[in-house]
Amino acid sequence: MTQPLVYVVDDDAAVRDSLSVLLESAGYSAAAFADAGEFLAAHRTGQPGCVVLDVHMFGMSGLELQHELAVRRVLLPIIFLTAYGDIPTTVRAIKAGAVDFLTKPVDGRLLLERVKAALAASEEAHKRQVRLASLSQREWEILHLAVAGQSNKSIGRALGISHRTVEVHRSRILSKTGATTLLELAYLVAAAQGASPNQLGPRL
Repeated sequence: MTQPLVYVVDDDAAVRDSLSVLLESAGYSAAAFADAGEFLAAHRTGQPGCVVLDVHMFGMSGLELQHELAVRRVLLPIIFLTAYGDIPTTVRAIKAGAVDFLTKPVDGRLLLERVKAALAASEEAHKRQVRLASLSQREWEILHLAVAGQSNKSIGRALGISHRTVEVHRSRILSKTGATTLLELAYLVAAAQGASPNQLGPRL
């Protein structure tokens, strides 16, 4: 698996430098950016990691960057780190999916602890995406219909194949993804796509 990367996005050069030193001294690979645009231009999809993100920056704010990453389906866990935190901002960030909201100055041990947890979550999400990417187009079609609640017979009629063939494909889907039940499959796909299971039907 590709080495996880911790992205630091903060318009304060001193903060970027100190965080990079802290992260690298703990054995993490870090990349620092002065603003959201710089980060978006450099980020490449498919690499596990997390973002340590300031809220108030020149240009696009941290919350706006969080929204943009969600629109782009970039599933990097976000740890907000700001000197100007307040309850409404914290609630908004967490509701939008941030894994943590810390204030400056932050205890180095606490930040490293949260980064470790965020990277573990990111690596697991990356594994899920790799497993789902191994599915064939036909298997995705069957998964879409199965998660929507259709039976093997109705899936077969919809796709013009026998229900026995559907059963074979479903068995292969479970084998490739490591899932054991349809519900687990629904959550697997939801987690990989940043959706809730009840949103899967129209989006797969």
